[in-house]
Amino acid sequence: MTARAVVTVIGEAIVDLVPDRATGEYRETPGGSPFNVAIGLARLGNRTSLMARFADDRYGQLLRTAAADEEIDLRGAPRAVERASVATASVDAAARATYDFDIDGTADWQWTVAELQRLHRDTAVLHFGSIASWTPPGAARIASLVGELRASGGVLISYDPNIRPAALGERARGVELVEDSVRRAHVVKASSEDVEWLYPALAVDEVAARWNGLGANLVVVTDGVEGATAYRQGGRAPLHRPGNPVTVVDTIGAGDAFTSGLLTGFMRRCRHPLRWIERLSDGTLADVIDEAVLVAAITCERAGADPPRIGELLDRLRNGHPEPGRTKLGAAAHHPFGA
Repeated sequence: MTARAVVTVIGEAIVDLVPDRATGEYRETPGGSPFNVAIGLARLGNRTSLMARFADDRYGQLLRTAAADEEIDLRGAPRAVERASVATASVDAAARATYDFDIDGTADWQWTVAELQRLHRDTAVLHFGSIASWTPPGAARIASLVGELRASGGVLISYDPNIRPAALGERARGVELVEDSVRRAHVVKASSEDVEWLYPALAVDEVAARWNGLGANLVVVTDGVEGATAYRQGGRAPLHRPGNPVTVVDTIGAGDAFTSGLLTGFMRRCRHPLRWIERLSDGTLADVIDEAVLVAAITCERAGADPPRIGELLDRLRNGHPEPGRTKLGAAAHHPFGA
């Protein structure tokens, strides 16, 4: 029997210090955008590998244990001598989170070429992005690996810039680094806030067209309660899908949950997404984005980065109210992994 394909995530694993809304006291929770994406993928039934450099300190042990508890493959996650990265979160009245980072000289950015050779051999999708994609010295080594995989034509490359101005620095530098990563990706997911920070003088449609022109087959821009819009190469019209009305507790991890839902949508419908992404019909793409929007919405209903499991997602899809004439669960989607 052929082993199921693997979704590999490479990037930072950070301990978030998140204030309790009732007491104001800070709790230590596993986080970091790539780490959150890996958790979401595993909970949605994917065979998931996480390439993160876990510190060999208390925070590093917390992160490694949390990933292992989700049955994520950690053979590509080396033990690092440097300390773990930490982010202190603040949540405003609108439940939006911002972060202050303690990341100078920490474990997440010190990748070696030898460590990156641990990429799982069954990888069909590689997701990268966020702080690890622009922080030296590891960023250049990650970019080299991703570029080689893109050139080989066997792995679907997914990228989320997940802009953090406090960690990125000057806007011009950010644009250069992000566009360099977009050139390596088949699928780019970004928030409207990411796009507006990078390109304050351009409309979202213009930015998406720019990224399609750089090489991204599919660009998906999320916009909170407004939902998400997909842009494809070849002059096809943008495809917008609405958001789900929910009672928001906070938005921590919502964008990462969307990414895990998006990639799961691909994996549920095709064993080799790279061969399939260019032939996506409007109906199938709409279903995939609807599922990703729902994954993010469920995450917003509870505190912290706590994405749903596959059973919860399927229950919510079955018990929802599809638009007239549309079926949210197609034949290939009744099982977590379609043909």
